[in-house]
Amino acid sequence: MKINSIRSAAIVLGVTVALAACGKKQEAPPPVVTPAPAPAPVETAPTPPPAPETVTFAGLTLGNAIGADQNVTTPMTAFSPNDTIYAAVTTKGAAANAAIVAKWTFGDGQLVDESSQSIAPTGAAVTTFHIAKPDGWPVGKYKVDVTIDGNPVASQEFEVK
Repeated sequence: MKINSIRSAAIVLGVTVALAACGKKQEAPPPVVTPAPAPAPVETAPTPPPAPETVTFAGLTLGNAIGADQNVTTPMTAFSPNDTIYAAVTTKGAAANAAIVAKWTFGDGQLVDESSQSIAPTGAAVTTFHIAKPDGWPVGKYKVDVTIDGNPVASQEFEVK
């Protein structure tokens, strides 16, 4: 009977080993993935501020008539009493807003007229001012002073004969 017990134990042991060898294999745990470190931010040069907007004075012409382009047709500095007197102010540059003022005076500084125009040029521009007096200008010396954004840029004397 001992042989049967040893044989039974050997069979049980063989079956256990066979079952263990044939049994379902345990799956290996998935590999641990470590995320790559975030790349360092790339430094870029700061965006430069936009160029300052500026309108600069380019010329002043007086006359008694203007063309479709707002330029004086015939420059002059002597006018007759019944003339309408034009001042064509030429500028260059660009700005969202610039104020041009023309101040007209007679004799020793008596104010004849002062007017302002807001412009928004994107390049060369002509801005025209004028004075008129239906009953005629007094004979004498006059002057027109022009400012752009409060800065004096031109002064032109003229005469009514």
